[in-house]
Amino acid sequence: MKALVLEKQHELSLREIDLPLDVGATDVKIKIDTVGVCGSDVHYYTHGRIGSFVVEAPMVLGHEAAGTVVEVGSAVTSLKVGDRVCMEPGIPDLTSRASKLGLYNVDPSVVFWATPPVHGVLTPYVVHPAAFTFKLPDNVSFAEAAMVEPFAVGLQAAVKAKIQPGDTAVVTGAGPIGIMAALAALAGGCSRVIVSDLVDEKLAIAARYPGVTTVNIRREKLADAVAKATEGWGADVVLEASGAPQAYDGIQNVIRPGGCLVLIGMPIEPVKLDVSSIAAKEIRIETVFRYANVFDRALQMIASGKVDLKPLISETFPFEQSVAAFERAAQARPGDVKLQIKL
Repeated sequence: MKALVLEKQHELSLREIDLPLDVGATDVKIKIDTVGVCGSDVHYYTHGRIGSFVVEAPMVLGHEAAGTVVEVGSAVTSLKVGDRVCMEPGIPDLTSRASKLGLYNVDPSVVFWATPPVHGVLTPYVVHPAAFTFKLPDNVSFAEAAMVEPFAVGLQAAVKAKIQPGDTAVVTGAGPIGIMAALAALAGGCSRVIVSDLVDEKLAIAARYPGVTTVNIRREKLADAVAKATEGWGADVVLEASGAPQAYDGIQNVIRPGGCLVLIGMPIEPVKLDVSSIAAKEIRIETVFRYANVFDRALQMIASGKVDLKPLISETFPFEQSVAAFERAAQARPGDVKLQIKL
C-alpha cells in the first residue's frame, strides 16, 4: 500500500510499502479516513528520536485516526462491517502486571503506532484489535473522531488531578494538548481554567472557550495573575502541558496548599523543582504518559457536546499532500492547533 514513510530524520516520502494486513480472530480491518498530525510525529520527523525511541529504519507515521470497518475477525461480536470507528493506538499485553493493575499505558511491552519500530496508520488500511476499536456515535464526524486520541491525553490529566466541582485550574502551554487539557478540566467540573503561554495567537484560540481566561507570561507573571484571580489562595490544580523547563520555575507559587500539579509535557532536558516549598504546601504531584481506560469516555464526552474540538482543526490536507502537511506542522505556525490528513 501507499503510505507516508519517514525514511530518516528530515526525509519523508509518500510511497508503496509492504504492511501486514492479516485479520486475526479478534481483529478488525479498517479503511482509514482521517489522521491527525501529532507533535510526536513531527518530532520524529525533525529530530529523528524522542528520548530512547530512535528512528533507525523507515517508519510509517500517524496514530490519531478514524475510519470504517471493512472486515471483522471470526471472534469479533462488538463491531461489524460498515461501522465508523476510532482506534486507541496502543496495544498492551493484557496479561502483563501493568495491565492487571490498570496501568497498561506504562506496560513496557505496549505496541504503539508510529513509535519506533512500529508502523503508524497514514496508509489506506490497517488491522487493529477490536478491543481497542470504538464505534462512533452518529453525530461524531471522522475529523472529530481523529481528535479523540489527543483529547484522551488531556482527559487522563484531568482524571489524575482528581478535580472537584468548582475547582480553579491552571494550564501552562496553549498547544493542542494544553487546550484539550483545559477543556477536559472544565468538563470534569472546574469552574474556570487559566491558560498561560508566550504566544498571543495560541491564547486567542484557547480564549474562544467559555470558562477559559488567558495570561501571556511575556507581559505578566503567572503567579501574580493567579493570585489576583484567587484572592491570593492559588489554583487547586496546575496542568503543565508545555514541556518547557522554564515552566517549572516557581510553579509551586501558583498552587494552593494541598493542591495538585500534573505533569503532561515532556521536557527535553532535566528540570529543577523546589521540593522544600512543594513539601511545605503538601502539593501532590501526578504524571501523565499517554492514557489508560479513558479513550471511550473521551469519545462520549465529544459525542455529548460537553467538549467541542472542531474549532481546533486548523486545516485538512489530502493524502497526496501529506508531506506538505508535515512541512507545515514543522513550521509551528502560531495560529495552527491541529492539522489533519484525509485519505
